[in-house]
Amino acid sequence: MATLNDRVFDNGLQTLDLEGSRIDVTSQEATSYASATSTHTLGNSTSLSIGAPADRSGGGREVTVAAISDGSISGTGTATHYAISDVSNTRLLATGALSASQSVTSGNTFTLASFTIGIPDPS
Repeated sequence: MATLNDRVFDNGLQTLDLEGSRIDVTSQEATSYASATSTHTLGNSTSLSIGAPADRSGGGREVTVAAISDGSISGTGTATHYAISDVSNTRLLATGALSASQSVTSGNTFTLASFTIGIPDPS
């Protein structure tokens, strides 16, 4: 049976915790820093808080992204994904689908409930 020590998981997930500095809501899944923060962004927040790695239900490790309550919408469209970026190093760190898409209008704010990003144990 394949195994990985928690340290292997944690060092990968810790990058999100230590370097993630911006979250965008996007009109489609971003594939690069530019697509997350410019091409497909509908709004963002820099009040990003990501917890330290912890055990994941079902095995593996995960981090929790705290709820966002102050997102600023800069475009009009349908937000379907999130993108977490490291602004200092212009790196896209993680993307995923929102739990539900939402129509947004420029000038408004957005909120996101807390969510987790995890790595399962190997099979």
